[in-house]
Amino acid sequence: MTKVAVASRSFSKHPVLRAELLARYPQVTFNDEGKSLGGEELVAFLQGHEKIVTALERLDDALLGQLPELKVVAKYGVGLDMIDLEAMKRRGIKLGWQGGVNKRSVSELVISYAVALLRHIPQGNAQVQAGGWKQLMGRQLSQRTVGIVGLGHIGKDLTQLLKPWGCRIIAHDFKPMPDFCTQWGVEMMGLEELLKQADVVTLHLPLDDSTRNILSATRMRLMRPDAILINAARGGLLDEAELKAMLIEGRLAAAALDVFAVEPPSDMELIHLPNFLVTPHIGGSAEEAMLAMGRAAIDGLDHYGDPLQVALS
Repeated sequence: MTKVAVASRSFSKHPVLRAELLARYPQVTFNDEGKSLGGEELVAFLQGHEKIVTALERLDDALLGQLPELKVVAKYGVGLDMIDLEAMKRRGIKLGWQGGVNKRSVSELVISYAVALLRHIPQGNAQVQAGGWKQLMGRQLSQRTVGIVGLGHIGKDLTQLLKPWGCRIIAHDFKPMPDFCTQWGVEMMGLEELLKQADVVTLHLPLDDSTRNILSATRMRLMRPDAILINAARGGLLDEAELKAMLIEGRLAAAALDVFAVEPPSDMELIHLPNFLVTPHIGGSAEEAMLAMGRAAIDGLDHYGDPLQVALS
């Protein structure tokens, strides 16, 4: 009988996902202690299992080399930056993964960030809690120019949600998408030009060698001082030190981050800035998204393929 291990804490404590997985695979080891597993502790948890479900756990070559029984990794969530896909391929380990299963959860969160920052909601909330009562003049999201960096599953979904707001959508992606852009009125352009034009810049990229620090200090300085920046994709896509300097010096109006290069973040000066909105990596943390991601992972235990090819799908 195939043995399955579920390293993810949130999957392990989700009653519906547990029941659906057990109906398909009766022999499952769940992370019932709720530990954040890594290194040798993760190896010990996964050893002896042919198939595993992981979320944010790091699977590198050294770790995979200690799991000779492992045949399939099913990914709970959409990010693959925690997994060494080339090492999986070399070792003959298959990947079960679906992109975009949490796209609506992330897209709605991005819109909430944009509205909150444009209307100064964090500052207004702090002011009233401190006993103040002064109206703050903001701007509407309607009719703004929104720059989407990365027109994948989430970028496309966000585009469709923004159209009723009357937003001008500009986008940057390494792949041309003429049919989608024509259908939804998206203007594709270079990254530097997008940064110069956008009222709102939102990142929707995976983290890899080609995207790491894609918003360098030099590129971030191209943004207008009244613009806002949102990252609900992956930490490491932007220069966090430069972001803090720009917010303090008024070279950027506001920013919202759901993800950081190191989580949890330790720069409390950045966290406490009045024009900065922070959330603890909740992009996929909607009930509907959790179910969709979990069911995709369960399906990935039976429907899988070459890791490098699956990642491109």
